[in-house]
Amino acid sequence: MSNIATSATRTVVEELLRRIGSGDADTISAIYAPVSDWKLDWPDNEHGRTETPWIRHRATRADVAEHYREVSRHHLPEQNETVIERILIDGPDAVVLGEIRQTARPTGRAYRARFALHLTVENDLVTRHHVYEDSLAVAQAFDTQATENSDAR
Repeated sequence: MSNIATSATRTVVEELLRRIGSGDADTISAIYAPVSDWKLDWPDNEHGRTETPWIRHRATRADVAEHYREVSRHHLPEQNETVIERILIDGPDAVVLGEIRQTARPTGRAYRARFALHLTVENDLVTRHHVYEDSLAVAQAFDTQATENSDAR
């Protein structure tokens, strides 16, 4: 792979992470191609549930912006942090490894979820966004019945 492609990919990935950190959904989505391959590694029957509507496949920039809006609506933004441990680049592909630390708005339950994010960058835009994360930690944080059951004790 060319060092130029690798360098361009790193620049776009670092800019994407900076934008995600800023929290502005429209600014984040602008770095994505008009149509992209966006997938989340969750069981298909769990996609789009009421508690976690942002967890579903996406295809357009508008979808990407809505994803970040939904994440914001369902979490306490003042209680979130993302720790990036490593960024691996191979030509147009990148893998970001880390951990998200969030608090679920409806339950007030904090969670940590390890993740791997596979990105592909073409023409300075993200064309692939595949997330592999600890879905159990997220699901447990948003489980309102668990909150109700623990309140009943």
